[in-house]
Amino acid sequence: MLKLSLDALLTLDAIARRGSFSAAARELFRVPSTISYTVSKLEEDLGVQLFERFGPRVALTAAGEELLKEGRYLLKAAGDLESRVRRVASGWETEFAIGIDSALSPLGLQDDIRAFYEVADQTRLRIVREALSGTWESLLDRRADLLVGAAGEGPPGGGYIAEPLGTMAFVFVVAPSHPLAAVRHRLDKSDLAPYRAVSVADSVRTLQARTVGLLFGQDTLSVPDMQTKHAFQLAGLGFGFLPEAWARADIAAGRLLAKAVEEPKPDETLYLAWRTGEEGAALRWWRERMRSAPPLARMLALQPPAGG
Repeated sequence: MLKLSLDALLTLDAIARRGSFSAAARELFRVPSTISYTVSKLEEDLGVQLFERFGPRVALTAAGEELLKEGRYLLKAAGDLESRVRRVASGWETEFAIGIDSALSPLGLQDDIRAFYEVADQTRLRIVREALSGTWESLLDRRADLLVGAAGEGPPGGGYIAEPLGTMAFVFVVAPSHPLAAVRHRLDKSDLAPYRAVSVADSVRTLQARTVGLLFGQDTLSVPDMQTKHAFQLAGLGFGFLPEAWARADIAAGRLLAKAVEEPKPDETLYLAWRTGEEGAALRWWRERMRSAPPLARMLALQPPAGG
């Protein structure tokens, strides 16, 4: 039989902070005899002494200190649970996860996040960052509740609603030290084949992985996200397409060279998406916010610098 109760832990905590049974009784709006009975019953049930008595003043024993140390974690967890249950009743999700493609910066949502916290009923916000089809999979696997900037069309089979947010343009770039930098004509497959491409690996777990812009048999350096791809191409470790917004400053400064290619990469459509049939105050708020204040320009413009 459970010998601990949240009420007993709450009483123990109040006594330890206030230093006496009478002070704890005033804080908890109880009579001192009720506090004394709660402590005596707890000591009897546990078979240990929790307080040393010094007249009206009391102090925790070593056993009491250990009980209260762990008990405070339980009190906090119980308080959090109570708050989450109340939030469910109010219509706000207890937690809301936003999925973002690795080509986009979560920093671009900082003003939206501040605005959300001003109105949200203590909903916990979580950012999930994936690559290519992995972003869509995070929605279907329920690791994300809303996708902001999912690349390309979603997987077949449905289960979600998607709205285009805008497009992302790409440019083929190499570092000035790369052998392709010296080639003056439009690059074709025969020019690219001898060299290494830098490619973002699809973070998908169970869906079909997506491969973008690679030749069959091409030597490829696979990286986990677009930021790493950007940095490696700046370092001259390979070639490839980068979002034009990422490469713009590097091209202007001469850190990267834009090259014409026989098969340019078309603009990528990015989507806002959520699961069919789901509603909640946080989901509604984010959908309306993303529609009224499209985020792509902000999410493409705020990339951290990636080296020299």
